[in-house]
Amino acid sequence: MDIAVIKFLGTNCDKDVCHTVKLAGGKPELVWFSETDLSRFNGAVIPGGFSYGDYLRAGAISSKTPVINGLKKMIDDGKPVLGICNGAQIGLEAGFSYGTLTNNINARFICKWVYIRVENNNTPFTKYYKKGEVLKIPIAHAEGRFYTDEDTLQEMYKKNMVVFKYCDENGEVTDEVNPNGSIDNIAGVCNENKNCVLLMPHPERASEKILGSDDGLNMFKAMISK
Repeated sequence: MDIAVIKFLGTNCDKDVCHTVKLAGGKPELVWFSETDLSRFNGAVIPGGFSYGDYLRAGAISSKTPVINGLKKMIDDGKPVLGICNGAQIGLEAGFSYGTLTNNINARFICKWVYIRVENNNTPFTKYYKKGEVLKIPIAHAEGRFYTDEDTLQEMYKKNMVVFKYCDENGEVTDEVNPNGSIDNIAGVCNENKNCVLLMPHPERASEKILGSDDGLNMFKAMISK
């Protein structure tokens, strides 16, 4: 499958994502934020980084660039779109799903390994996991705290839009293992149609055992499977 890897000014995880897409058997192509027509691709990944220096809010400027219309068209057409870290921030700023991402509760940048639990395995990225499966994947962000109002949160649960939650190695969801203060330990969400997933942890950094974990590779394998 041909996968667009979107590049903004300040993106720094694009080559890592390209490497992981290749590992999974896909064909990645770097696509600049100025492009609008993504029809030749079967899916897309919005990588992490610090697009436009995270000025205003992380992802806010990128969400107004021309490529967003191409991504919206791709999502509307049912193609898989994955937003990772800054890519998740961009996706939420663009309205791809509900909620927002704001400053970590400790007001500091956090870079460490965490555990996340699969809450929804009915997406193009999580279908190779079991519901409740625990993944070891790193985070690296300063604005990763997911927040939404209570009514919207309950709507998301009803529509099965919560995809990942921070947990311990045994799958227990507690305040102690919540690295950034996200409401209900939410680490990743999806759109109503389930074909767009936005998560703060970096699955491309957990794609080979030599890195410390290969738990993230199946997200990309699932994405490019027929």
